[in-house]
Amino acid sequence: MKAVSRWLDRFCYDHPNFGIPNLMKYIVIGNVMVYFLDLFSRGYASWMLSFSSPLILQGQLWRVLSFIFVPTGGGFVLWFVMTTLFYYYIGNALERQWGTTRFTVFYGLGILLNIIMGFVMGSTSMYYINMSMFFSFATLYPEMQVLLFGILPLKVKWLAWLDAALFAYDIFFSIFSQQWITAVLPLVALLNYFIFFWDDLM
Repeated sequence: MKAVSRWLDRFCYDHPNFGIPNLMKYIVIGNVMVYFLDLFSRGYASWMLSFSSPLILQGQLWRVLSFIFVPTGGGFVLWFVMTTLFYYYIGNALERQWGTTRFTVFYGLGILLNIIMGFVMGSTSMYYINMSMFFSFATLYPEMQVLLFGILPLKVKWLAWLDAALFAYDIFFSIFSQQWITAVLPLVALLNYFIFFWDDLM
């Protein structure tokens, strides 16, 4: 883990022009487009774009990357807007703090790990990748205060601990229910987080 972390640090340092500026803007635009297409197609757009290794192996190759734009913020419009704006905010904050290269590598590595696990498990989604992005934000800005549901003021670090508890619940519940996809995906997201924050956490 330490060796991988050091190698990634070196790669980002040696390639300052690598990456996609304003990456989260494109992710959010894609999410919004698919969300509105879902409203008029009863979820058909998300189904057509979601990751499915059997369908990919049958020739639907776009699913390897198109799952990135499938919304994970739920069906309610208000909840989708709140979560999407929040991920856009924390993604931009991470890019400002790390630089375009490091943030692109972080997000891209999360996608790559999920693609690998998607072929192993049959399916995957962006939900836990976005959650690992929130853990990164909370590690860098633990004392920042946000309004939960627009009302309750809470520090980011307490929200991160709450999300960690939900991660643990998802993992253990999925193991006992033998739902291996939802048991493995949180671990993959945490692996991506630990790779980038290993030295800080140690």
